[in-house]
Amino acid sequence: MNVMDKTASLDSFSLQRRGSGGGTARLNYWGSPNEYAVLTDVSLCRPDHLRHMATSSLSRKYLREAPCDMPVAKRQYEELASAYEHFGVRIHWMDAEPELPMQVYTRDSSFMTPYGAVITNMFHWWRRGENFAAIRHYEKIGVPIYDMVTAGVFEGGDFAVIEEGCVLIGCGGERTQEEAARQVQSWFDREGWETKLTFFDPFYVHIDLMVVMIADKLAAVCLATTPPDVVAWLRARNIEIIDVPFEDTMTLGCNVVSLGKDRVIAPAHSRTLIAALKARGFEVAEIVMDEVSKTGGGIHCMAQELRRVPA
Repeated sequence: MNVMDKTASLDSFSLQRRGSGGGTARLNYWGSPNEYAVLTDVSLCRPDHLRHMATSSLSRKYLREAPCDMPVAKRQYEELASAYEHFGVRIHWMDAEPELPMQVYTRDSSFMTPYGAVITNMFHWWRRGENFAAIRHYEKIGVPIYDMVTAGVFEGGDFAVIEEGCVLIGCGGERTQEEAARQVQSWFDREGWETKLTFFDPFYVHIDLMVVMIADKLAAVCLATTPPDVVAWLRARNIEIIDVPFEDTMTLGCNVVSLGKDRVIAPAHSRTLIAALKARGFEVAEIVMDEVSKTGGGIHCMAQELRRVPA
């Protein structure tokens, strides 16, 4: 057993470790306090069984006009995985199952907190099995489950930790329903977090299409699409905003992953954001993901963070 295994074993697997009244203990090894601390471990799932399906307005558009070239998409995905390896992030591969054509989007079926993973509740019938696959995956690698969403539909792209103890919850009314969003909000209210629930048109799918944290007090935000109450809330917290143009946002240009220590993985076409990050001294891994993203998700959607630590 290596050092990581010994440390991770301090966190015993559980199907529900949330304290009903709050006060849940933080995990010893696993867990993520925010979305910009140093990423050490991530769950990915290769697109072995990926199919181009009508999961969103964006994917429907490409289905009509220029369907995904799957061999190219798979090569692009391997470049993405190589970027994580290059930066020293440990990849925990989920078992790709033929019945789960969208399993590559590991962010949707769960999300990570300092207290454990939350199992979500998928909207499309062909994706609901991903939740069960996520539970098996967490049991296999020893990540405890904080709780499971039961009040309605909720997907992981609608949970964004803005700062430690501060979360933005998105609700488009389709992929995430209000009843489920308020259930998740109530859990973190009881833990003493500041929670911001915002509503938007389901055309925009998830909040992480429009708002992603890059570093402490720095966010990538599409001002043209993000609800004004969210923009005002971010600015009230003294968070600097890099505005991502609408055209880039609609092709997942805001859907990036921060690795901590001023390192970011971003889609190569998001030129405005990449230029702004480089001007601030960030190291940016620019990955061409256009074919994969035709199926309905971006780089942030394809990665479930498991562990982040302070720099």
